[in-house]
Amino acid sequence: MWVYYARVAKTRPLCATIVSKGRIRVNRQPTSKPHAKLRVGDVVTLPPLSPGEDVRVWRVLDLGERRGPAKEASQLYEIVREEPKKLAS
Repeated sequence: MWVYYARVAKTRPLCATIVSKGRIRVNRQPTSKPHAKLRVGDVVTLPPLSPGEDVRVWRVLDLGERRGPAKEASQLYEIVREEPKKLAS
């Protein structure tokens, strides 16, 4: 499961739950299937998972074969849209 390999959440069941609720989009289309096929070049839109977090948009660079360290996981995608800068108070 790519979402797990990319370290979106800590556990595989939590990743499956996020996908099952239809909160993740692949190429702008909502998906509720944790086993949905991804291809290199697909754009994945991830919802905010914690307060203060913004929507993340990533382009798939590699499908990965395992859940590795964070540095390895970051090589599976490139950021298409970054979080907006927070205004200083």
